[in-house]
Amino acid sequence: MKRKIAVLCFFVLIGVFVYMYRLNLLDWLQDYGQRSVLLTTMAATLFALFPVIPYPIIGGILGVIFGPALGSFVTWVGSSLASIIMFIAIRFGFKDWGRRMLSRYKSVEKLTEIFERNAFMTIFISRLIPVIPSIVANAYFALSNVSLRVYALASTLGKIPSMILFATVGNALLTNPGDLLFVGLYYGGFLLVVYSFYRIWRRRGKEI
Repeated sequence: MKRKIAVLCFFVLIGVFVYMYRLNLLDWLQDYGQRSVLLTTMAATLFALFPVIPYPIIGGILGVIFGPALGSFVTWVGSSLASIIMFIAIRFGFKDWGRRMLSRYKSVEKLTEIFERNAFMTIFISRLIPVIPSIVANAYFALSNVSLRVYALASTLGKIPSMILFATVGNALLTNPGDLLFVGLYYGGFLLVVYSFYRIWRRRGKEI
């Protein structure tokens, strides 16, 4: 019970801070963000953890500030850190309670068992589908038995295309709209490469 209260209080306090000072943080990003990649990454993490401003907008701003390459990297790191922090917090404070809730519904419990057998690819694909709320996905994955290592790897890899998209679009709209074509080509190529590696990994796992 103490763990639940501690985690909840931590997120409420930080969430209230981000909400109250969201415009100040946004102004700071636009005016001074370029001066410190570290501080900007921390701000991006806060905005990803508490999306009081849609994160694609933050990614677009970072693309304008740093350019498509560094802007994509900062956007990706901020989003990835936020998802890992959320995963750890939910697992630390609410896993036991959450598992009991899931076990009440046989269909959900069965779905979770199937997910855990194919955790890496399921997490990876979920990050590629923007209609799936990140907070809901993070909570569900944290309540499962998937390891932090598998979650962190699949989640961070799955976030790469969309984070590059956010930053590149923001930069291209102001500089060269033609670059958007290369984003689409990159997206398709990235998915093909990752899927190929996954098939090889699965095949070798079955042979061992």
